[in-house]
Amino acid sequence: MGTMNKMRENTGIILWILVISFGGLWVLQDSGVFDTIGANPLGKVIVVNGDPVTLEEYQRQLESQLEQVRQQTGNAVEPQQLETERERAYNALVNNMLLLREMDRLGIAVSDQEIQDLITGENPHQIIRSYFADEEGGIDRAILQNVIDDPEQEATWIQIEEYIRLDRRRQKFDKLISATVRVSDGDIQAAYEREQSAVSAEFFFLRYAEIPDSSATLSDRDVSRFYNDHKEEYRKERLYSIEIASLSKEPASEDTLALEREAEHLLPEFEAAEDDSLFLIQSGSAQPYSNNFLRASDLPLPIAALLFESGDTIAPGLVVGPVTEEGGIHLVKVRDTRPTEETAVRARHILIRASDDDDAAIASARTRIQELRTRIRNGEDFAELAANYSEDPGSGTNGGDLGWFGEGVMVKPFEEAAFGASVGTLVGPVETMHGVHLIEVTHQAAVEVQIAHLRLPIDASVATLNAVQESLDDLRFYAEESGDFAGEAERRTIAIESLQMQEGQQFLPTFGLSLGVARFLETAETGTISPIIELNEVSLVVHVVDIEEEGYQALEDVEGVIRQRALLAKKKELQREWLEQAYQSGGFDGLSEALGVESQLANGISFQNQIVPDLGRDPVFAGTVLGLAEGKDSGVVEGENAVFVARVTARHEPELLSNDERDRLREQLTNDLEQRLRNQWINALRDRADIQDLRTDMSW
Repeated sequence: MGTMNKMRENTGIILWILVISFGGLWVLQDSGVFDTIGANPLGKVIVVNGDPVTLEEYQRQLESQLEQVRQQTGNAVEPQQLETERERAYNALVNNMLLLREMDRLGIAVSDQEIQDLITGENPHQIIRSYFADEEGGIDRAILQNVIDDPEQEATWIQIEEYIRLDRRRQKFDKLISATVRVSDGDIQAAYEREQSAVSAEFFFLRYAEIPDSSATLSDRDVSRFYNDHKEEYRKERLYSIEIASLSKEPASEDTLALEREAEHLLPEFEAAEDDSLFLIQSGSAQPYSNNFLRASDLPLPIAALLFESGDTIAPGLVVGPVTEEGGIHLVKVRDTRPTEETAVRARHILIRASDDDDAAIASARTRIQELRTRIRNGEDFAELAANYSEDPGSGTNGGDLGWFGEGVMVKPFEEAAFGASVGTLVGPVETMHGVHLIEVTHQAAVEVQIAHLRLPIDASVATLNAVQESLDDLRFYAEESGDFAGEAERRTIAIESLQMQEGQQFLPTFGLSLGVARFLETAETGTISPIIELNEVSLVVHVVDIEEEGYQALEDVEGVIRQRALLAKKKELQREWLEQAYQSGGFDGLSEALGVESQLANGISFQNQIVPDLGRDPVFAGTVLGLAEGKDSGVVEGENAVFVARVTARHEPELLSNDERDRLREQLTNDLEQRLRNQWINALRDRADIQDLRTDMSW
């Protein structure tokens, strides 16, 4: 205890680095991390069996997840990803609270001696190994002790100790689950056989589609009976009729102009900068610094054009731009150049398509290319002729321009022609697998450059986004006052989309995934207008026009579908009766004579290969024959597309199970069972729990 008391007087390492590194799910409750914020000053947002989760706790959990996303993607978190992470944070905190209380109930605890061993013992916790490693892969005990003894680090060290305690509890809980999982040798052998076994089978079948509709007559009573028998399949969720008013969050033209002015202001500073890497960082460049040498074909076309097509000498210190391209403003500074053996070219072409095995088509295409070549030599514009006559949709509308490319990109005859031509000459007709081409090389570059590339992304400004917010806020206010949502939107030239959504539906046609809309509708009433909901590309407001309560779709609304399904069921019944009669009269061996057809053969049917000759993919057939012994037949079975009788002619048993394969399957089955048990456990806890989600009261 003395050592533990000493540790509690000291601390080290920033806690939230550890939270982000290790996920945060086991450190955000019962650890005292948030005790410093006072007695729930911001209110509770979740209550689990009477235990509250505060807004501060929720936000900490959410921020740890968002930081992970930012580290993984290198980008800011988009609004729709933010919605997903909010739900993940909610579920993580609920599950964590339930599991912690379940561990309390089971008496899973960690002693102070265990914590001491996990910090200073021979086999320390992963956190200690990660942050106090020495150059030889061990623990730098001196630094660890200095951190423990540092009186300025007290609070954080306490949190680390609690994190280790909770993580150790989790490990014990996982061991408890693992102890209940047993994978026998029989389980492994059965799994191996399911993966590897295959059979060959002889079979007879009668397709359902072979019976004409006129032979499977249905009465209205038949349709009604089928509907009643399958009524649960036509249950409908609560249905919302909604109007969505949306405004784009795309940058305004003023935003682009402002960024272009900023780039122009940065240009002389960029030219004078001695440390280009530092300058890119300080200027907020979205393009990181790189020492790589690049050819013209490696660069965005406008930048390659400025560097390699301007006629200026490409020399270190040259700065080109600003150029607006691909959602950003670019400035490029040449740091160094060097010759390259792999020349890059920029070319344009006109393609007349012809199959390479159609001599007449090729001859016609060559004639047309010759005619176009003559017209260009007589002064007509290449780009205009390409736009009018080229049959390459990718380049034709762009005057035939293919941009810059290096060797190994184009098909061989085209490449040989392009790289063998001088700038400005017409080459063709050139035959390739695509047809016949007329080619003009417009530029060549035999150097590559090392550049510092400043890219400023064009984002909507605060003023632009504020204008969107103000417009939608005005719409909400005046629509609530007047009761005329559509009219108020029209007066403000805000687009309206009318949709229907089922309860729990998270995908909006046109807009994509939105958990925010789904959450709003959970408590909405007819006439309710939502707060502003942010998606990646738009901000929107939802107006609930009508709500149709859950129930069953009326027969008259689904009668067409029901009638088709009932008709198929009738055909199945007729074909089954016919095959049953034939099978009963002469068994499998008498089916050929009774049906007047020869049997079919299916070879190599397995759980991985469920394709049956003449029947297509049929998992019912595969499952049936794989369960039969050799020489046994199935009796009459209804498959996906036909009723069939099958007899296994051979079983193709797998090779003997190797030790490595046995170990792989044991690990796989054990992990699958453990994960399934964890999910069942947490689902059972959630089913029994009293969980209150109070986030609907929050302003997002």
